[in-house]
Amino acid sequence: MTVCRAPLQAVVCWTESRPVTARLTLVDYLSRRKKLQAALEPARLDGLLLTHLPNIRYICGFTGSSGVLVLSAGKSVFFTDGRYAEQARGEVRTSQVIVSRKPTLTAAAGWLASQGKKLGLKVIGIEGDHLTLAARAQLGKGLSSRLRLRLAPPLVEQARMVKDAEEISCLRAAVLLGSSLFDRALATIRPGLPETAVAAEIEYAARSQGADGMSFETIVAAGKRSALPHGRASRSPIPKTGFVVCDFGVILSGYCSDMTRTVHVGRPSAEACRMYETLRDAQQAALQAVSPGNTVGEVDKAARNALKKKGLAKYFPHSTGHGVGLEIHEPPRLAAAQKEILRPGMVVTVEPGIYISGSGGARIEDMVVVTERGCEVLTPTPKDLITI
Repeated sequence: MTVCRAPLQAVVCWTESRPVTARLTLVDYLSRRKKLQAALEPARLDGLLLTHLPNIRYICGFTGSSGVLVLSAGKSVFFTDGRYAEQARGEVRTSQVIVSRKPTLTAAAGWLASQGKKLGLKVIGIEGDHLTLAARAQLGKGLSSRLRLRLAPPLVEQARMVKDAEEISCLRAAVLLGSSLFDRALATIRPGLPETAVAAEIEYAARSQGADGMSFETIVAAGKRSALPHGRASRSPIPKTGFVVCDFGVILSGYCSDMTRTVHVGRPSAEACRMYETLRDAQQAALQAVSPGNTVGEVDKAARNALKKKGLAKYFPHSTGHGVGLEIHEPPRLAAAQKEILRPGMVVTVEPGIYISGSGGARIEDMVVVTERGCEVLTPTPKDLITI
């Protein structure tokens, strides 16, 4: 195994003495809930109905798969079904818990119909991006005529963009576990082995070392398939020569990680090395642009300008990055013309790529946290091009 540039540095490994991830307290959840309740009036809402489970988890701590949270200025009620009765009473400490035999959305609608007048509710916000047409119709049937549903702005998503210290601790631990899996990938990759075998080794190691699961379906794309930005692992064998893109992440304590490293099977050509070094320079330019006060569009522009100097910008078809937290893809999106301003506490990926159809491609991806003066790269894995 060799590298095109500097020697391979030691990867920060995950050990049995797992980093302790901070736990949110009752005060933390109360603070989140109160901030959300305070945002209702400026949004011209009397209440808010949350159906998106990551948003529910963020506000009240529930980690199950069936729940609805209803908030007004002075009230917070969580609805679930009998499967989660015990779990909800243990996890949800900042809201009244109602366990219903009816579907949770029907139960929430019935409660709003019966309590809305007493609480002075007229306009209820709903999460349009996370509510199907069928669910919206079901909700409407259960409400009284005096209650009006309106599309709510992304109030919870806006709050989730900036991570607190506890969340950053959880994300840091997830990144370290994810990063430690790269050694398993390096030990597995060899010509003739199916891409799925490499993915299986990564995923088995993740579970063995304590991951809740994978953040997304593992990407292992070799040879010509490395030109597919989302080339999920297939039964295709790894060729004797060419790039191998490995993109994977884990979920730990509910928080996601995401990283990409590209290796080369066989001796890389001078052209392949130049392409990879150009990509590495583009990623470094983007990292340097991650600073509070800059827009996410400026980060994307920095990466593209570096590629443009070498005539490779046309081979970079996707955005430069995205937010990461309770979900693998969260706001903000680091893309052209996006105006969101970077703030301390935001955690994003920086992942430019070069993809040449019929030939191959490469991507480098780190997770970073925006600091008061710039950013901290959370992903410790070296980025020199490794040759297997």
